[in-house]
Amino acid sequence: MTAVELRGRVLALPDNARGALWVVLGCIMFSGMTAVVKFLGASFDSFQLGFFRALFGLLVVLPFFARHGLGLVRTRRPGLHLMRSVCGASAMLCGFYAITHLPLADAVSISYARALFLIPLAVLFLGEVVRMRRWTATAVGFVGVIIMMRPGGEIAPATFVALAGAFLVASVTVMIKKLSTTERPETLLFYFGVISTPVALLPALAVWRTPDLSQLVLLMAIGALGAAGQYCMIRGFKVGEATALLPFDYTRLIFAGIVGFLLFAELPDAWTVTGALIIVGATLYIGVREAQLGRKPEPIQPAIDPPAVR
Repeated sequence: MTAVELRGRVLALPDNARGALWVVLGCIMFSGMTAVVKFLGASFDSFQLGFFRALFGLLVVLPFFARHGLGLVRTRRPGLHLMRSVCGASAMLCGFYAITHLPLADAVSISYARALFLIPLAVLFLGEVVRMRRWTATAVGFVGVIIMMRPGGEIAPATFVALAGAFLVASVTVMIKKLSTTERPETLLFYFGVISTPVALLPALAVWRTPDLSQLVLLMAIGALGAAGQYCMIRGFKVGEATALLPFDYTRLIFAGIVGFLLFAELPDAWTVTGALIIVGATLYIGVREAQLGRKPEPIQPAIDPPAVR
């Protein structure tokens, strides 16, 4: 199969299916970034890691600026860009703190608490209509996350930071969905880099440690992988519905388990495996459901009616 044929088949998929492919690719990029953050966490404070993520992420986007010129920075929604970037930078710092102070699998699992916030936020601010099957499947997937958290044990203080980051990520997801209706992905990445870099620099200066050459290369990788993952997520949520794509983000749990085992000798236990199986099962159900609905002809709706989410 040629690249042109493959592209044609992908473009023929329903919007939510194409969005899911972008989200899964983004999860792979973010998992690579998480592994590097975990590795460097022994040498650098999470605030400094966050700064380099924002700085090098911005440098990755600058070639797009050279290509598109001032068209990249033109926007009619500067206030929403500012809010999204500040919330995104705060979420990033919370996430890096959790990764460096908690086991990798635990930090990634807790981050999925954003599912509790994203669906009601999408309903309230995006006007999405969520049917019972999707509510149920998403809830089942989140039950898997709860199982992986092993409720009943002692909760580390970093857990609350991770939960705060989960809320901020859910809020950012909704903002990206609103911005992507009028803004290009490159514009979103540009404003995030320009705003988040000085926001992350302030706390980083208090714990600054100058990296050597090898560490600098890894810090650059954090920015590059983070920017690539962010780009994929933006593309995914641009073509698909937030509540439909959410379960596909659970695949990062699988990638985190693989990375934790191969690089940090973290062997998933029975709780982790059970939770992951539940999450994967819910994700597969929603994927099959979306594919089936995508093959059905759309009923004709009056032009004044907003399209319903299936």
